[in-house]
Amino acid sequence: MQTSTCPRGRKGNPWTPRSRAPPGAFTDLDLPRLGARIGVGEDEIHAFLDVETSGHGFDAQGRPIILFEPHVFFRNLSGTARAHAVAAGLAYVRWGEKPYPRDSYPRLKAACAIDETAALRSASWGLGQVLGENFKAAGFLTVQAMVEAMMEDEALQLAAAVNFIAANRLDDKLRKHDWAGFAKGYNGASYRKNAYDTRLADAFRKWSGIKDTPWPPAAPAQPPAPVPIPQAPQPEGPTPSAPKAEPGKAGVRPWAVVVASLVAAILPLFRKVPSLFRKAKP
Repeated sequence: MQTSTCPRGRKGNPWTPRSRAPPGAFTDLDLPRLGARIGVGEDEIHAFLDVETSGHGFDAQGRPIILFEPHVFFRNLSGTARAHAVAAGLAYVRWGEKPYPRDSYPRLKAACAIDETAALRSASWGLGQVLGENFKAAGFLTVQAMVEAMMEDEALQLAAAVNFIAANRLDDKLRKHDWAGFAKGYNGASYRKNAYDTRLADAFRKWSGIKDTPWPPAAPAQPPAPVPIPQAPQPEGPTPSAPKAEPGKAGVRPWAVVVASLVAAILPLFRKVPSLFRKAKP
């Protein structure tokens, strides 16, 4: 039974407490950049993140924020594995049968020992709390690949949530500020129990009063380009080089060569001119 993804931390190492903020936090540009993919501004994305995870994708120990859902684990199991999970208190039929513990990781690790794929599919991950079952809508080939991305950084967590929103056609509801419609599609039919829609509206009003990050970002200043100067068209092909001057002598200028050629051609004509005026013999 594989347990390589589930109980381990970033880059395959065991989870360890961190005394600083985890690396890989999203930047101010990530919000408008990813929001632009679904036609919304950063205020809508901020509001969504505030409601889902208070705007943080990692906990104090540097682990992706997760919520393990025993009722989802139940439906992802069958037979002996399901019976084992139910007996261990890791799976039950209906949502809300028991309160959630403060830390979901002990449950997740125990669930992985029963069935890793089912366990990963049964947790909500990262900034957008995307359920592992929805890995395809989030843009991944496997749930393991999704979890690895969630471990990496917050920008990837947010990208997965944006993919899920677009795949389920919730982007239009977000653009229209249909908070109830978005809440039902993203959080489920029971969204009113935790006032998901009104919290979205309140968060959006808060962020609407804060100046946005410009998007697209302004291009860095460039040195001024030289002013173009009109020039005569140049003949195609290599330009003949001027003849080099012999040592001790001045170089011959091209126009002098042309004049000398013309004089040489005209002189013979002048020698013939007197014959034109001679009288014909009687």
